[in-house]
Amino acid sequence: MCATTSATERGLIGDKPTAAVDGTGLESRHTSRYFFERAGRKHTSRLWTKLTVACDTKSHFFAGATVTTGPSNDSPQFRPVLLQASLAVRWDRVLADSAFDSEAHHAYAREDRGIRSSVIPLNRRNQGRKWPKTTYRRQMVKRFRKKRRGSQHKRVYGQRWQAESAFSRHKRRLGSSLGGRSDASRERECRLRVLTHNIMLLAATG
Repeated sequence: MCATTSATERGLIGDKPTAAVDGTGLESRHTSRYFFERAGRKHTSRLWTKLTVACDTKSHFFAGATVTTGPSNDSPQFRPVLLQASLAVRWDRVLADSAFDSEAHHAYAREDRGIRSSVIPLNRRNQGRKWPKTTYRRQMVKRFRKKRRGSQHKRVYGQRWQAESAFSRHKRRLGSSLGGRSDASRERECRLRVLTHNIMLLAATG
């Protein structure tokens, strides 16, 4: 039985769950960036590993995960991580920040994966266009502009920060550095960390 199915059966993932897609960096050595800066040495991007997840906003369960190397565009990870997350769960809503802004991502979530609502703020990319030409991105403009503080839509999008909380929880328990020397070993280590994170959540349910 997969961990995501177990999470659903144990109540970690509810009836109308919300997934937040986000990424975080993990040090690729036990030596921190702070040490490198104090020692006057360069901590290269080659040593930087990115973990991107689809996280349940209530339980912090990682339902999908991808691992990439170095600072890179977040956007290409949206589809693979959401596909993984959707294998055992029918999500009601998906949230992501503007780094994932794309009409294709909205369409993939809603039309291909059957997700009722996708909330991704616009990244205008210095084009200055007030009204996008595409349907879902136009909806984002209508929903995000001139909304008073505490409005329902902003409260909904505010749940995206639960992904940040999940990463913080993950790093407090498992650390922020990876011991692997190669990209392949660091990827394996990342995936084991995700599994460990989820098992710890499942264990807490008894």
